[in-house]
Amino acid sequence: MNIPQNLKYTKDHEWVRVEGDEVYIGITDFAQGELGDIVFVEVETVGETIEKEAVFGTIEAVKTVSDMFMPLSGEITEFNTLLEDSPELINSDPYGKGWIIKIRPNNISELNNLMSDSEYSDMVK
Repeated sequence: MNIPQNLKYTKDHEWVRVEGDEVYIGITDFAQGELGDIVFVEVETVGETIEKEAVFGTIEAVKTVSDMFMPLSGEITEFNTLLEDSPELINSDPYGKGWIIKIRPNNISELNNLMSDSEYSDMVK
């Protein structure tokens, strides 16, 4: 299981990567493995400001549909449109091409409440 060191993690198995003013969000390698083959991703909240821990979309796998939760409050600025035709990118490259949304955070200090790679690793073992 891949848990990159340069990311932050949530108890809901999302990862967060900060690049300048933008924050990328996706689901972890552990989460995609538990879900199985991902067949559809729905995010209808682009342009909206969503509070931390609120649902921002759903991810559908062959055997289940799961809500995705905001790790930080902020405005969703972009959905990864590659996932419209290739949702399986989340399975094959969850930390790269399989990112799900970009946000403009309201309060970047909320990152301090997220888990480090070692804390997340301990949680999923």
